[in-house]
Amino acid sequence: MEQARRASGIECPGALRYHPFAMIPVIVDFGTLSVFGVKLHLAIYSYGMMMAMAFLTGAYLVGLELKRKGLPESAASTLVFWAAVGGLIGARLLTIFEEFSEFLHDPVRFIFTGAGFVWYGGLIGGFVAVTLAMRRLKLPFLQTVDCIAPTLALGHAIGRIGCQLAGDGDWGAVSTLPWAMAYPNAIVGWNYPPGVRVHPTPIYETIAYTVVFGILWSLRKRPHRDGALFWWYLVLASSLRFLVEFVRINPPVAGTLTQAQVISIVLVCIGVWRLIVAWAPSAGGRSAVRSAS
Repeated sequence: MEQARRASGIECPGALRYHPFAMIPVIVDFGTLSVFGVKLHLAIYSYGMMMAMAFLTGAYLVGLELKRKGLPESAASTLVFWAAVGGLIGARLLTIFEEFSEFLHDPVRFIFTGAGFVWYGGLIGGFVAVTLAMRRLKLPFLQTVDCIAPTLALGHAIGRIGCQLAGDGDWGAVSTLPWAMAYPNAIVGWNYPPGVRVHPTPIYETIAYTVVFGILWSLRKRPHRDGALFWWYLVLASSLRFLVEFVRINPPVAGTLTQAQVISIVLVCIGVWRLIVAWAPSAGGRSAVRSAS
């Protein structure tokens, strides 16, 4: 088997080796507890810890932007709270939709596991929840989503660090590139034989979304129409996700395109369309150009 693997080109001795002890899927394991007769395995996962860091960072940065625009800074914690609630529900629902047969096999474990969150489900769920929260707080929609857009990119980057630490099953295809890695202690089953390396796509995405954050954060004080930062977020982040999917292991759902690529195309189209509308001459009266304050 070893000779066959070497002959196939899968073996790559010069690759970066992700040592088992470098992976930290679980920070604290409380073991299995019985709650109302249902056995639950409770633990603090590295992925969950990084998500918490992403939400806390988001609350801080959104608060700064709301204050800069003369909007109530205190609304940031409410918006981020509902983003977390809606995002987690949306992410889990899309995961259930994707893996419905596995959900039916063990629904309790599937719902409460620390892995298996789909980002686009979280984005959609969080968007719906935050929109409802903005209406209740009477916040202007376009100005507020501009405050949120950069933190969405940064939060996604931080979340992917959690995926890398936990081995959340979103690594890429087999690769012999020097930076290819293995995920032997992944929280989601790593079924490759020893010596196999894959694209570390969580690292790719962390780098990509950090770049998007840097672009949006640098643009926020430049003159732009309300909502432009959010539409640019949709275009930039979705375009990069579309490209990363070419080395991910997600199955195609429409020809050769994965589910994430299909959603990316839709979001890019929405973003481009809204940018064109916002900057059209007739939009001048509807969406004021904002400058640094």
